[in-house]
Amino acid sequence: MKLESLLKLNRTIRVIGFDDAPFIRGAGGNVSIAGVVCAGTRFEGMVWGQVQQDGFDATEVICKLLIGRKFLPQLHILLLDGIGFGGFNLVNLPELADRLQLPCVTVMRRQPAKVAVEEAMSRLPDFQKRQQHLQQAGPIYDYSPFFFQVSGEEPTVVARVLQRLTDCGKVPEALRLAHLITSAVLSGESSSSA
Repeated sequence: MKLESLLKLNRTIRVIGFDDAPFIRGAGGNVSIAGVVCAGTRFEGMVWGQVQQDGFDATEVICKLLIGRKFLPQLHILLLDGIGFGGFNLVNLPELADRLQLPCVTVMRRQPAKVAVEEAMSRLPDFQKRQQHLQQAGPIYDYSPFFFQVSGEEPTVVARVLQRLTDCGKVPEALRLAHLITSAVLSGESSSSA
């Protein structure tokens, strides 16, 4: 069922939210990611994987965690805590939406500083490829308190969905839980900044 219909009928929206675990920049290796599945704001399950720090496998890893597995047929939308995992391992948002046949949304707490982001990316190999992923993700929409990019759905619909998926504050619950879980697994306790 389409998101707009779910909103109109006041039905439960099933979401998965992905965040990466804390990591030491420049150390290389893999960075853990968690995908938390929620029915509305209620926790229902999760997936766990790893991406290469500053690599190019984030889109593929997320697809492998979902395609042919139990959660994908239940989901209505996928949320990402920003477009990059493990530093600048950037998700190809249109490709992800197409492969999963789901609206895919990058959610940000504030407008990113584009100049600073591009400067940091320029120090890594394949700058043009990373820049292309950023451009393909499209414009950043401001529906306060949410800033997001979206592929596969209208921004006005996404803004309403994000409100429904947020218990309190300005972070949808699936992303908040993914953040808490990844920090707890790595450090032994969850961080306060979710």
